[in-house]
Amino acid sequence: MVQAIINLNEHENRVLQIVRGKFGLRNKTEAINLIINKFEEHFLEPELRPEYEKELLKIDKGKFKRFSNVEELRREIENV
Repeated sequence: MVQAIINLNEHENRVLQIVRGKFGLRNKTEAINLIINKFEEHFLEPELRPEYEKELLKIDKGKFKRFSNVEELRREIENV
């Protein structure tokens, strides 16, 4: 765990207290962690695992068959 000393102005401290109260958190550390997690979910792009990326590329290069309607698809499935 990393510890940090941060300087907050009065407004930032009030916002932190509001977040703490709104979500029923025990202390400012939990409020800061919540804010960081929400920021990560909303603004940062998730990383793809390399094996998943390879699988997506493999699927993209695959052979596909188009059907103009459901009946064509049904005939294809029933013939297999």
